[in-house]
Amino acid sequence: MVDRVFTNCEVRPLSGDDPASAVTVTDGTVTAVGDPDELSTASAETVDCRGGVLLPGFVDAHTHLDIVGRRAVEADLAGADGPNDCIDRLLAADDGEGWILGFGYDESDWDGTLLRAATLDRVSTERPVAAAREDIHTVSVNHAALDVLDLPDDGVQTEDGAPTGVLVEEAAEAVFDAVAPGYAQTREYLLAAQEVALSEGVTAVHDMVRQSHAPRVYRDLDTEDALSLRVRLNYWADHLDAIRELGLVTNHGSDRVRTGAIKTYIDGSLGAGTARLRAPYADSDSVGEWRTDPDALRELVLAVDDAGLQFAAHAIGDAAIDALLSAIESVDAADERHRVEHAEVLTGDLVERLAASPLVVSAQPNFHRWAAPGGLYDERLDERRELTNRFRDLLDADARLAFGSDCMPLSPLYGVQQAVTAPEPSQRLTVDEALRAYTSGAAYAGFDEDRMGTVAPGSVADFTVLSGSPWEVPDGEISDIPTTLTVSGGDVVFNASD
Repeated sequence: MVDRVFTNCEVRPLSGDDPASAVTVTDGTVTAVGDPDELSTASAETVDCRGGVLLPGFVDAHTHLDIVGRRAVEADLAGADGPNDCIDRLLAADDGEGWILGFGYDESDWDGTLLRAATLDRVSTERPVAAAREDIHTVSVNHAALDVLDLPDDGVQTEDGAPTGVLVEEAAEAVFDAVAPGYAQTREYLLAAQEVALSEGVTAVHDMVRQSHAPRVYRDLDTEDALSLRVRLNYWADHLDAIRELGLVTNHGSDRVRTGAIKTYIDGSLGAGTARLRAPYADSDSVGEWRTDPDALRELVLAVDDAGLQFAAHAIGDAAIDALLSAIESVDAADERHRVEHAEVLTGDLVERLAASPLVVSAQPNFHRWAAPGGLYDERLDERRELTNRFRDLLDADARLAFGSDCMPLSPLYGVQQAVTAPEPSQRLTVDEALRAYTSGAAYAGFDEDRMGTVAPGSVADFTVLSGSPWEVPDGEISDIPTTLTVSGGDVVFNASD
C-alpha cells in the first residue's frame, strides 16, 4: 500500500527517463513515477510540492560537516568584504569566554592580504583568536593565540624573524587540535550543519573526519532517529590500524551511517601555495609541498586496498595527481572504487590517465570562482588556470565524475551554477551533467548508485524540491533558486514554509 504521493510537481528523475508529475512512496522507497491520475494512490497521504521541480536528493561527495556547523555556531566569515568586516563578525560572535573563532574567510574577495596577528588583536589582546581561511589549509591567529599554541617548526610564516600570525598546513592543524570540540560541542555543530544541508536539498554526505567525536555523534543520532542525512564516514589514514583491528570495511554500517574511505593528503592547496606542482607557482619559486611523499603514498594505497577499504586522496597539484595515478597503477585496485579528491591542475596527459584509471574524480565545481582571468588561480598559476577543473574534458574522456562542495559553500546549486558558467569551454558542463555529478555521480563514488542518485522505483525516497527550474532560469541565477522541500526516506525533513 502506498504511504505517500508527491504531486503538483515536475519530476526530473535524472535517470534518462522522461519528466513526470508524481512519485509514490512506500516504506521510504520509491514505488512509481508517473502521472498522478494513473498511479495507485488510494488512502495515500498527499504531499503538495507547490508546482516545484522534484529532483533526486543531492549527494555531497566531499564535505566537512563540523566546519559547516562551526560556521553556523561561531563567526561565519564567508563573504566578508575585508579585514574590518571579519573583525566585526568575530566581535559579534564572541560569547565572552575561551577562544574566539571564525571560519571561511577568503582574502581573494578583497586585496589578497591574509589576516594577520596585528589585525586580529583588534578582536582581543587577552584571549586567543583564530580565523580559518575557507580552504582550512591556512589559519590566521592573534598574538594571544601565538603565545598559547604549541606550534611545529614548519608552516609558521614570519617577517623579520617574527611570526605574522599566518599558519599553514601542519601549523594550521595545531590550531584545530587546540580548539578541538568535545562530544557535546561536536553534536551541536553537526546538528546545526544538518539543518544547513537539508535547507540546501542535500540528503547524503561523504564527511571527511579525523580525530573527532563525529563518528560517535552520527551513530548516536542514528540510534535516536535524529539523523535525517545519510552519512559516509571517510576516515583519515591515521585511523587505518584501528579500523582494521575493528574489522571494518567500506560499506559496513546502517542505512544512515556507513564506513566510507580512508583519506589522506598528498599535497596542500592553491590558496596556501602548498599544492604540489610540476613547475613552480607563477608568483613564487616554490613547487608546493608533499604532505605524503610518493613512496609513502604507494605503501598506503597498497595497505588500504589489501584491507578491503576504499582509498581517497586529496591531490590538487599536477605533481600530486601524477603521484596518485602512479601509485594506483602499481596495484590491482579496480574493485575498490578508489577516489582522487579535487584533481584540480590537469596538465599534460592527466585527463586521459584519470579516465583510463579506476579512480573516481571527486571534484568541487565551486572552485571555478577562482579560475577567471585576474582571479586567484591566475595569480598562482598564470596560463595554467585554464587547465584547472577540466570537467568537460574529463566527461568527454569517460572519467567518473562526482561533485561535492568541500563546504565552500555547502550549496549544490552554487556548484551547478559554477560548472555551467565556468570560464573555459574545457571546464564547462550542461545543467544535466552538473546535476548528475551531484546526484548519481556522487552516489556512485559512495557505492550507492543502486539506492540513490535518481528518482526511480526501488530507490530511496530522497528528494529535493526546488521552487524553480535550473533549466529555465539564466545560468547565472541557478544558485538563487530556493529549496522548497527536502525529503529523506519519504519524510519531509525541511519545509521552507515552516
